Amino acid sequence: MKIIMLAILPLSIFAGSFNAPMQAYIDGLKMEAKKADSSFVDFDIVRGEKIFTSSHGGKRGEKISCTSCHMVNLRLKGKHIYTNKIIEPLAPSVNSATLTVIKDVKKWLRRNFNDVYVREGTALEQGDVLYYINSK
Repeated sequence: MKIIMLAILPLSIFAGSFNAPMQAYIDGLKMEAKKADSSFVDFDIVRGEKIFTSSHGGKRGEKISCTSCHMVNLRLKGKHIYTNKIIEPLAPSVNSATLTVIKDVKKWLRRNFNDVYVREGTALEQGDVLYYINSK
């Protein structure tokens, strides 16, 4: 029983780590995900990591992933592969501005899903990626 509680504890701490507006946005994504799939329970960090790190034929036809610009270690600065613009770390543990402004998060998700996947991300995919990033 102690092992189960220790395994659940980090998830419960994580679940409350978004600011209030972001939590409301996450809750909206959860409602969308539940509409799309009635068996949906919650977003998943492991699925989010897979989405973030897997390579796809991006909008320019070359294999890219989110890590092509944002790095595998989200605590480090990244660099845009086409513009060479420096990108601040995504990890909230080192960049307190990450995942705080909904307008910016929506823009970032829309733009980057279109760059990598050549489509908008589903509510499930977006929530999974946000949980993954927020875990760093």
